[in-house]
Amino acid sequence: MAEEVVLLSFWPSYYGMRVSIALEEKGINYELKEEAVNGGKSPLLLKMNPIHKKLPVLIHNGRPICESLIILEYIDQIWNHRSPLLPSDPYQRSQVRFWADYVDDKVYPSGRRIWMSKGEEQEAAKEEFMEGLKVLEGELGEKAYFGGETMGFIDVSLVPMSSWFYALETCANFNIEAECPKLMNWVKRCMEKESVSKSLPDPHKVNDLVLEIRKWEGLD
Repeated sequence: MAEEVVLLSFWPSYYGMRVSIALEEKGINYELKEEAVNGGKSPLLLKMNPIHKKLPVLIHNGRPICESLIILEYIDQIWNHRSPLLPSDPYQRSQVRFWADYVDDKVYPSGRRIWMSKGEEQEAAKEEFMEGLKVLEGELGEKAYFGGETMGFIDVSLVPMSSWFYALETCANFNIEAECPKLMNWVKRCMEKESVSKSLPDPHKVNDLVLEIRKWEGLD
């Protein structure tokens, strides 16, 4: 019996991009079901994630797995025959989880505040965002990827945000590459992988969405 793998997501979601990258890296055939960006929540989403009612959701043989980092771990454990995302050593694994949590707690929230604010609030968000990226650049160091020579859990967790960099720079007038050149070189290495390039949207399309939302919210 063939496995049924369905991903509920929507195109600008960096959390959903994570899951797409992981599935592509593992070579897993899956069906992508897109939710509308500004539409209501689909009956399938409400059924599969009745607690948080949020994307992404991975449905594996009819059973839902929610929250992107949990989904990544699930994918890595179920399809462990190819491209491991997490190290086998318990200590190293704990450190990878720490940095993935750092991305979610520090980088993603401040990035969102940049495009959802203006003035002093935006400047504060931009400062916090860049501080987070610089810390991550320090953790990357001279390595090709955060885990070493192969793309792993931290890389998959962070690289989707790069599709939003252009939009953030445009609406808040700053240059990420000027301050984090090593991190941007890492982004370029990741984008050379088909699993990443096919999972991330065009940055200009993301920027158009951000401009539309900011106009709707009265921020521009």
